[in-house]
Amino acid sequence: MNGVAALLEELHRRDIELRVSGTRLFCSAPPGALGPELQALLRDRKQDILAFLTAAQSQAAHPPAIVPLQANGWRPPIFGAAGHNGDVFCYRALVGHLDGDQPFFGLQPPGLSGHSTPLTSIDELATYFAEQIRAFQPTGPCVIAGYCAGGAIAFELARQLIAQNVEVLRTVLFGSPSPTWYHPLPQLRLQAIEQSTRLARHARALLALPWPELRAYIDDGRQRREARRSEARQRAADPVMVRRAAVETATLQAVRRYRPGYLAGRLCLILPNHRWRHAHDRWLGWPPDLAAHTEEYCGTGDCENDEMLLAPQVAPFAGFLRRCLDIDTR
Repeated sequence: MNGVAALLEELHRRDIELRVSGTRLFCSAPPGALGPELQALLRDRKQDILAFLTAAQSQAAHPPAIVPLQANGWRPPIFGAAGHNGDVFCYRALVGHLDGDQPFFGLQPPGLSGHSTPLTSIDELATYFAEQIRAFQPTGPCVIAGYCAGGAIAFELARQLIAQNVEVLRTVLFGSPSPTWYHPLPQLRLQAIEQSTRLARHARALLALPWPELRAYIDDGRQRREARRSEARQRAADPVMVRRAAVETATLQAVRRYRPGYLAGRLCLILPNHRWRHAHDRWLGWPPDLAAHTEEYCGTGDCENDEMLLAPQVAPFAGFLRRCLDIDTR
């Protein structure tokens, strides 16, 4: 889709309008506005333009928070809250491993578009999403999902929808720590563990290297630090990244303050691996008595939380999702 938005903006500036009907692209233009070069460009980019405009029409047909990742299908739709940065496309690889008859919609929080401000309360975020889901599908049935920090949003969203008589078949959390994990003490403990691990790794490397390689190792570390600082400066100058950072901060504040209540439904916890389940003691796991029914699915091997929804790791986790959605057999 690179350049399609800019191309359409340039066409609009020239009073050239495009519209889509099925698989056909129609154009209206003032006399002489469509020269041979522009006509050739439109022919070359036709498929990209069709895909772009079709996606825009689909998005316009839904409430602003609901982003269709797979709009078609007869199964109960899944509504997925993203992680702390609000990027609903974290589910894109997962959706690609589901059946074509499984609708999946991302839930995009306020603050990313520049036309609204981030919300700093899980209750407010859940209310915001619940209103739009009910406008889209008033009574259900549906499935609510959440990834990482978005698990707290999904949990509260499911609670609110159930209280409003919407049929929530499952609440599925992908690698989502309990909100207690975001409290100051667990985070300080994690930072201390990570810092000591990093220092030990560097110490082992320094002691094992001869002087010429040691200088190269130190120089490489200096270059990596400078690259990180340069990347941080670029993010600070990019309005999109600034808005995303604001959403990240607001969401983490919201999760840190959230105290989950009882979920009168089925909670499915999909974890990256068995080691992750026990890695950071009592703060990480959701208490089993928070839901009427809780079940767990664990990956194997060394898959980490930030990899579980990405290729090539995502396939078994998509399989876990299909299993916990096998509603007819439960």
